Amino acid sequence: MKTILIVEDIELNVDLLAQILEEDYNILIAGDGAQGVALTEMEKPDLVLMDISLPGMDGYEATRIIRQIFQELPIIGLSAHAMQGDAEKAIAAGCTDYLTKPVDEALLLKKVKELLG
Repeated sequence: MKTILIVEDIELNVDLLAQILEEDYNILIAGDGAQGVALTEMEKPDLVLMDISLPGMDGYEATRIIRQIFQELPIIGLSAHAMQGDAEKAIAAGCTDYLTKPVDEALLLKKVKELLG
């Protein structure tokens, strides 16, 4: 079973994402960007769901650091602040894809399956 790391600081969002994915994937959870980077290095997940707005190290910075180590790792950026240019900024930081919150369950599953094969 493939492993997905959810990097998200809001427990309700973590629960929702885990509920959508836990049937088909192993789930790891990090509550901030620094923990997300550390868990990625230790556990080497197959995919990362990265909240952009995190306390301390934000999702952009965490993605840049992860991307330096794991060039091929799929990272999906997630943000509730769907401002124009956010998707481009996430992709520029190294995200493979970008979704807005609240996350569309069917779209999330489709993108995860596409990226994990």
